[in-house]
Amino acid sequence: MKYILASASPRRRELLARAGFEFEVIPSSIEEKISRTAPMDIVMELAAQKAEDVFCRHREPDCVVIGADTIVVYQGEIFGKPADKSEAYDMLSMLADRTHQVYTGVSLHISKGGNVHTRTFYESTDVTFCPICKEDLHAYVDSGDPLDKAGAYGIQGAFAIHVKRINGDFNNVIGLPICRLYQELMKEFTNPLSPC
Repeated sequence: MKYILASASPRRRELLARAGFEFEVIPSSIEEKISRTAPMDIVMELAAQKAEDVFCRHREPDCVVIGADTIVVYQGEIFGKPADKSEAYDMLSMLADRTHQVYTGVSLHISKGGNVHTRTFYESTDVTFCPICKEDLHAYVDSGDPLDKAGAYGIQGAFAIHVKRINGDFNNVIGLPICRLYQELMKEFTNPLSPC
């Protein structure tokens, strides 16, 4: 079975590779369109759009296209990737000393034995930050690390010193709930990691 990751995210690539997947990276090029309002519906909708775009452009027999999208939510407000350092600082200031949710939607477009179908799901993880002083916030923002990440932080890097606790899948916060992904693939294939 051939796997295609419809994402340019280096963190998703790393998670898939560490889990033992052999895959090709073909990022989606669509303009994302949101028609839903609930966080879990938004990430599933966007993940499905990405997977469908790549699947339709690179239709192959016996392949799985993996689309994913991650957002951070605090009290109903959605935090995507910050536009600049100022927005990154504002996001982190709002999240400091509070608990927020990270939602990742995953959509699998599966071509198997001449049949095509999809499997779409999401995971949610609660993340609590410690209080963070202004100097630490400025230093992290000035590093440039927040600018390509939903919610303006990466839990697996330097910002980890400010994470008090998580409740849920750690990898989901990085950008791909790899355990849930594997379990969903197990429903499709006897051994998702075996070669064709």
